[in-house]
Amino acid sequence: MLAPENQVSSLDETSVVDEAIASRRSVRAFLPDAVDDATIRDILNVAARAPSGTNMQPWRVYVTRGAVKQRITDAILNSGIRAEKAEWDEYKYYPDQFFEPYLTRRRANGFGLYGVLGIGRREVDRMRAQHDRNFVFFDAPVGMIFTIDRRLNQGSWIDYGMFLQNIMIAARARGLHTCPQAAFAPYHRQIRPVLSITDEEVVVCGMALGYEDTSKPENEFRTDRAPLEEWVTFVEEGE
Repeated sequence: MLAPENQVSSLDETSVVDEAIASRRSVRAFLPDAVDDATIRDILNVAARAPSGTNMQPWRVYVTRGAVKQRITDAILNSGIRAEKAEWDEYKYYPDQFFEPYLTRRRANGFGLYGVLGIGRREVDRMRAQHDRNFVFFDAPVGMIFTIDRRLNQGSWIDYGMFLQNIMIAARARGLHTCPQAAFAPYHRQIRPVLSITDEEVVVCGMALGYEDTSKPENEFRTDRAPLEEWVTFVEEGE
């Protein structure tokens, strides 16, 4: 007989896990309702069960609220550095030149979001204003900044991604939503003094955490996913 921890999950348990994964999305408008310390700690504790090579656990998290979160916002928005001029000098998130199928997917995402907000393709100022909403953490009560020791290598960044995903899934299990935000990374010089982040740490991203404001149109936007046939290859024996 299998030990209890090795038994196959029941249908109900599978549905709960699948729903937490499937309902995770980038929420871009939050209610001001506070998230208590115990809940945040529970989320981070369970998220830290993410796998990492030789159990190195390469993540470091700065949880901010209130005045400290506002100081991050002010430091970035008062820097005078527009998003299109911000330098990705710690790491590159996107390729220098987009190509298919990624270019089409990127455009569909941008046009879809701006479409529900009623922002036209030539309304640059409104696009910038929407992008700047990143830096108020979309009004979420909790803003997290994630860093990694710069001496670590690409494998640890893979581990980090699994940790971030765990946070977002654990948040859904508690009725909360998130928005992972790479937009913070180019502003590491503005963020460092606020949080006393050392030069040995690379700012990986931010993340908004809180309760979704369902009255906002931006939260009506849903992204799609490519069908398995586009990206899965089943390799059969003998082929």
